[in-house]
Amino acid sequence: MKRRREKSNLLTAVLLAAVSMVLIGCGAGAGKQAMTTAETAVAYATEAAAPEVPAGISWDSAEAAAAEEGFWEEDIRVWETPGTEEYGKFEENPFLSCAETPVSTFAADVDTASYANIRKRILRGDAVNPDSVRIEEMINYFSYEYPEPEGDAPFSVTAEIGDCPWQEGHQLLRIGLQAEKLDKDILPPSNLIFLLDVSGSMDTADKLPLVKRAFLLLTENLKPEDRISIVTYASNDQVLLEGAQGQDRLEIMSAIENLEAFGSTNGSAGILTAYELAEKYFIPGGNNRVILATDGDFNVGMTSERDLIRLIETQREKGVFLSVMGFGMGNVKDDTMEFLADNGNGNYAYIDDIGEARKVLIEEMGGTLFTVAKDVKIQVEFDPACIKEYRLIGYENRLMAAEDFDDDQKDGGELGAGHRVTAIYELVLDPGAGSADPWLTVRLRYKEPDGEKSALLEYPVGIENVETELSPDFSFAAGVAQTGMLLRGSEYSGTSTYQDIITRLKALPGITEDPYKEEFLYLLSKLKRME
Repeated sequence: MKRRREKSNLLTAVLLAAVSMVLIGCGAGAGKQAMTTAETAVAYATEAAAPEVPAGISWDSAEAAAAEEGFWEEDIRVWETPGTEEYGKFEENPFLSCAETPVSTFAADVDTASYANIRKRILRGDAVNPDSVRIEEMINYFSYEYPEPEGDAPFSVTAEIGDCPWQEGHQLLRIGLQAEKLDKDILPPSNLIFLLDVSGSMDTADKLPLVKRAFLLLTENLKPEDRISIVTYASNDQVLLEGAQGQDRLEIMSAIENLEAFGSTNGSAGILTAYELAEKYFIPGGNNRVILATDGDFNVGMTSERDLIRLIETQREKGVFLSVMGFGMGNVKDDTMEFLADNGNGNYAYIDDIGEARKVLIEEMGGTLFTVAKDVKIQVEFDPACIKEYRLIGYENRLMAAEDFDDDQKDGGELGAGHRVTAIYELVLDPGAGSADPWLTVRLRYKEPDGEKSALLEYPVGIENVETELSPDFSFAAGVAQTGMLLRGSEYSGTSTYQDIITRLKALPGITEDPYKEEFLYLLSKLKRME
């Protein structure tokens, strides 16, 4: 993106020289460090002679330095590099008429990458790219007090209706799924293939070094009967470890600790090798999974989405799932990583620090690695006599056609052990809604992890599900949804402000007892100051 301002050739020369001194004046090591601590690049130059911009120079810092030298911002013209981060673009869900479209269908989603990505940027004081905001992933990052499943179903289903905090006269519907929690001691053995990106783009502190720390954590929690293989890829793929037993921790850890970044990114070759090892050491009835750790860049080899997805879908049908973990900033291919995980019956997480690695790989290991239900689909049928309009908040890239709900050939989402799924609808009630029951019906389809035929669950929802006041869990989830709408610049955010959300959430019981929810309050305070 270009931002053009008038300036003199002399000023250009002065500023370019200053930038060059910052980069090279303290030696190669210092220059490299400076270039890896910022996301955007800047150069001050005439339009006729704009130079190639070195990666990693913060334009805010450069402008501030220029101001210290007595130059005004309007005296210069700035070229900001567009960067190489990629996010899928989508239009947020609109309100739909129940008379015309009474059925809403979408696939379950337990990914949390969007929230962790957003959090890192807020903590750095950076603006959040609206395309990086997937509200369902923000909501599903947090824990909620849903009941444990009963009977044969692998998850429980709850529904609650209450007043909408940001739009007077509207209601909110919250649908919550809670997957069964499995004791670590009874989890099936795992055949895990660590597929690790060691290309040159991973050579920053928040990438490969963090990958190593994350997978060392996971290694410490392996069971003796687990099997571990490690495949790395850069210009070429390499098998560092093949079928090691979980009890061989020192061998596994040594292979991880010796990783170094170099070369280009032949990700497709690495995936092929990883799947070959997954098949070779396949454990019937076990957890067979490739875990891909990358910044998402696949720039050599089989790079077309069609080829990659065909491979991943074939392996998925054989019982080998793919989970994806994104690392780093400045080169994140968020859309690619989400797409790969969705098609691989796995989940997508973004690891921004060691705390998030611990949450994903240790605290929520069951949900991350062990699937209890696959191809989970949710369908809500509204009664037009009760509900005039509805809007699903989030899940834009998980929407399905109504007829796909009953089609077992259509892929849904996956739930891991202990996972939670929350969906929120904004509703406009018909004035006569109170006299009719039910207002809507929630239907779910799912398959057993190794099943091919789906089972159907149905839950009527009506006046008995209406609460005079939002429960603490519901109020918190609504606050997260509001925050997502504000970050996206949503036309449906109504009266939402960061201060209003802070005030409401601070009054909720138990917030300070949950470190993740308490951290969210801190992020809200930062967002308010950044306005």
